[in-house]
Amino acid sequence: MKFQFEHIEYLLGLAVLPFLVLLFLFLLKWKKGIVAKIGEPKLVNQLIRNYSAIKFKVKFSIILLALVSILLAAANLQKPGKGENLSRKGVDIMMVLDVSKSMLAEDYKPNRLERAKQLLSRLMDQLPNDRIGLVLFAGRAYMQMPLTTDHSAGKLFLQAASPATVPTQGTVIGEALKMANSGFNTKEKKFKSIILISDGEDHDVEAGTIAKAISDNGVMINVVGIGSPQGTVIIDPETGATKKDAEGNAVITKLNEPLLQELAKTSNGVYIKLEDVDEAVNKIIAQVNTIDEKALQDVSYINYRTFFQWFVGLALLSLVIEFFIPERKKSTA
Repeated sequence: MKFQFEHIEYLLGLAVLPFLVLLFLFLLKWKKGIVAKIGEPKLVNQLIRNYSAIKFKVKFSIILLALVSILLAAANLQKPGKGENLSRKGVDIMMVLDVSKSMLAEDYKPNRLERAKQLLSRLMDQLPNDRIGLVLFAGRAYMQMPLTTDHSAGKLFLQAASPATVPTQGTVIGEALKMANSGFNTKEKKFKSIILISDGEDHDVEAGTIAKAISDNGVMINVVGIGSPQGTVIIDPETGATKKDAEGNAVITKLNEPLLQELAKTSNGVYIKLEDVDEAVNKIIAQVNTIDEKALQDVSYINYRTFFQWFVGLALLSLVIEFFIPERKKSTA
């Protein structure tokens, strides 16, 4: 396979080389002009007879070589070597997690968000052959991780999920579903599922329409509702105070089951009210298993041979050689 640079952006530094060469030529012309202005040429040449213009040019060329070597080392020339080409069968699954502040409600211990994380983490363990992605949403939706078979990376992103990840508050389920759908191969009409976990707060009027359109593209949306229908207050984890509205009344957050049930029904998925994590995992796995599997290839485990060290060595050698080259000629006396 062909050589390639890992960080091609560093190669942009090579654009400075022509300017350095022009600056050097200008310096040579300036030095000649100064010599001409000093006085009688023969006398001036006698005074600078030990100066070597050739060595001066050689030193500059060596410095340029060192600079080029440093840039190439930073760009990290590499070549694909032996690696693991993993072939497996599975489904593409986008996990869509609500991280709005209402998910901090403690009607589920320690709170709704942490219980949702537990569920998704268990699902990752039970879906070893599937590619997973992660979308976080509140007032906006963000693709936190594209589809990958690296489930350990998924768990790292999941652990970091919090309301601070999406500072704009709200519950834009429709936008989150569109973001998740954008992570799939749109040319395929199957092998795809979205797992949505939310309390459904702040009814999203467009969510149903968007879910229907996504379902028509071959995506099954499985929905997990989390929260109590009677509702509870929201505790700010930083201050420990109860969240209040503009009138000073405690904000009550409730599970919006009708919306979430309708989303699952629209897309031939299953709706589950989260009570027991293991039971919910089993129901979701059973539903996902009804989706046909496709052959998946993961090339993320290819090992690369890197050659940056050769350029680092060349740069160091060049600088050492340049240091020991004097600009003066050898004395003939």
